[in-house]
Amino acid sequence: MSVKIALGVGLFTNALLAMGSERHSAIYNAAWNREIITCLAITEVSHGSNTKRCRTTATYDPKTQEFIIHTPDFEAAKCWVGNLGKTASMALLFAILHTSDGQNHGLQGFLVPIRDPKTLQPYPGVIVGDIGEKIGLNGIDNGFVMFNNYRIPRENMLNRAGDVTPEGNYESTFTEPGKILGAVLESFSAGRLGIMQESSNTLSHAAVIAVRYAALRKQFGPEKDGPEQSIMEYQLHQWRIFPYLAAACVLKASVFSLTDIYLATVQKSQKDSNGFELLTQIVSELHALVSCSKPLVTWTARDAIQESREACGGHGYLRASNLGELRNNHDPSCTYEGDNNVLGQQASNWLLRQWKSAKVESPVGTANFIERRDAILAGSFDAIAKANGAVESVEFITNCYEWLLCWLLHSTSEKLQHAEQTGTDRFKARNDSQVYGARDLSRAYSEYYALECFRKRCLREDVAENLKPVLFNVYLIYGMWCIDRHLATFYAGGFAVGPRFADAVRSTLLSACGRFRDSSVAVADALAPPDWVLNSVIAKSDGRLYENIQNVMMTNPGALERASWWKEIVPTKMKAKL
Repeated sequence: MSVKIALGVGLFTNALLAMGSERHSAIYNAAWNREIITCLAITEVSHGSNTKRCRTTATYDPKTQEFIIHTPDFEAAKCWVGNLGKTASMALLFAILHTSDGQNHGLQGFLVPIRDPKTLQPYPGVIVGDIGEKIGLNGIDNGFVMFNNYRIPRENMLNRAGDVTPEGNYESTFTEPGKILGAVLESFSAGRLGIMQESSNTLSHAAVIAVRYAALRKQFGPEKDGPEQSIMEYQLHQWRIFPYLAAACVLKASVFSLTDIYLATVQKSQKDSNGFELLTQIVSELHALVSCSKPLVTWTARDAIQESREACGGHGYLRASNLGELRNNHDPSCTYEGDNNVLGQQASNWLLRQWKSAKVESPVGTANFIERRDAILAGSFDAIAKANGAVESVEFITNCYEWLLCWLLHSTSEKLQHAEQTGTDRFKARNDSQVYGARDLSRAYSEYYALECFRKRCLREDVAENLKPVLFNVYLIYGMWCIDRHLATFYAGGFAVGPRFADAVRSTLLSACGRFRDSSVAVADALAPPDWVLNSVIAKSDGRLYENIQNVMMTNPGALERASWWKEIVPTKMKAKL
């Protein structure tokens, strides 16, 4: 239900506010008050990421002052649209605008009635249906729709950025380009931020389940016939689940910070008529941050769910553990609102432009390190460790990440330059620079940003003294865990020679996990939602693990009854004897 509301109320009304005008207020109010069910239709059967190649058209007819919405074939059908399958009566649809002079004005937004809101019967000229059962989120009626020269009023075009006159002329309604930019920002970034917020919650839920279960589950012990110990005591188990609990904390800080920047930027675009150049730079940097952070958060949540499921053993495979539902319902987050692998390229492209530019344009400050590239690349593990005095420090992790980012920028830029100099076209050169290059760059940039957000929010001087060691440990676990994944790149770039660097990173990670044992449950409890939201029989806040499992198993409908099909599996001869 929350997803249906987010799609039909949150995303729809947000896009309508960003792209529409006062003439659309009646539809806005109806959607906001849930008087009608709405949807947002962009993706087509054959085009998702490459929206410029979408083929649904809106052709203006000046004789009737109407737009003719048309779908040329099934490949151009709008598809995977949430709420569209059975319930939506109104769609905010993106189509290619053609005016009567033959001009193509690109993708524009239109309010398109789909069904009669009183009967939910589709209007003539509209073929709409449900796409069928999915892996998860089957409470959401994802649908497809095709239009056969379907007419809508001229006023249904969302006209905040541009409009078509009754005579059929296209004109921009904005004299201030900053507001156009803000409108685009509002309509597309909000959805990705929403997914990141939801995914960070999913990550927290998975980590909470794994940690609470590990604290209560006992297996083996140091003495043959002595008491068993909690599986949380084992270093291997700590190494498996604690980084995800730390990630849940760090990535929440990142999502909060991105949301703050986004809201401030939208507000600035609406109120400030000056400073368009600065606003452009902020929007570009924010887009890069969202484009790399959405993959980081959703992929981390995906991996956390799977590791938590395995870490909870057989009981984690119970449907009542809720880990299966989390996995199935979270999975589409990695591809909708932007395929993760495609989104990451937008972030690396922005970083590479900053690397090549004579002046770094980073008003948010996330790429200012590039200005010190020469000094950073001259560094090494030995020099950084000596300068900081300790590997277990914020400075060490920050310096390692700045070197990593500069090296990936340097090596990827050189690879691109070499490809172009040897005759490779730019399109192929960019595609061939992703693996072990731009893709790793995007990932490292998002991790660096997340760590900086957590440092600024949670490692401040005014934080309560009793919390500082715990929060620093969270930072240390996540930082070292991430650096460990990039070890090959550090060695390939000459940052370190020999095993000392890898040994230092890994021993620090394991030590931090060991220290985290005593505070991990408290951190999990701080992140945990109420039991009815977490909905996991193996991770209730009352700590009665086996009582709760017993209750679920004993009260499961039909659990203690003979199967209705028992006769089908008892051999015939045995039946006779019985």
